[in-house]
Amino acid sequence: MGKWEAKEDYICASLRSPVNTNMHNIVICPGIHEPQLTQDFLAGLRCNISSDSIHNVLIFPTQNYPAYSAGHIVKFLQHHLRVKETRVVFISFSAGVVGAIGAAWIWQLLGGKVEGFFALDGWGVPLYGNFPIYRLSHDYFTHWSSRLLGAGKDSFYAEPPIAHLDIWRSPHLCSGYWIHPKANGIPEHRKQITAAEFIRFLIV
Repeated sequence: MGKWEAKEDYICASLRSPVNTNMHNIVICPGIHEPQLTQDFLAGLRCNISSDSIHNVLIFPTQNYPAYSAGHIVKFLQHHLRVKETRVVFISFSAGVVGAIGAAWIWQLLGGKVEGFFALDGWGVPLYGNFPIYRLSHDYFTHWSSRLLGAGKDSFYAEPPIAHLDIWRSPHLCSGYWIHPKANGIPEHRKQITAAEFIRFLIV
């Protein structure tokens, strides 16, 4: 089994030992869509990944619970992870962004550590927290309008625009721009990249 690959029960075990302190627990919070799209998303992330950054992956089963339910996501995590010994990165999509951001806040209140939060097409969802937040959007309008509700740190938008589901189905084929915000006297600037590359660069 390769990295970023889900097993039955929507849990992926790493190829390396859990004592590896550089390992993240990647929590995937899909939207309201066919589960196969999430498998396609993980396949897209696996493209061209080096062997030195293997992670545990847990996929919240939205076919059994509401994608937008923070409470259900937290219970799912508590069933599989020990809160105070766990470094978590959330990757969420669409309606799943609603549940994931609430779960991230609760996870920290419980004593857990959130090391990153990726929101793909979380349009209309306010995103704030004391952890790194990254927005990815399927077009410029979604990118621009979402920033009004919390721009987070670095962000990405597809150019040319693509369909909403395609950014989840095929992140490795979604070309666009990595937006680096203004910092330390350096003005905002952008770099051409794919959505999958954007996530991989920031997650390791």
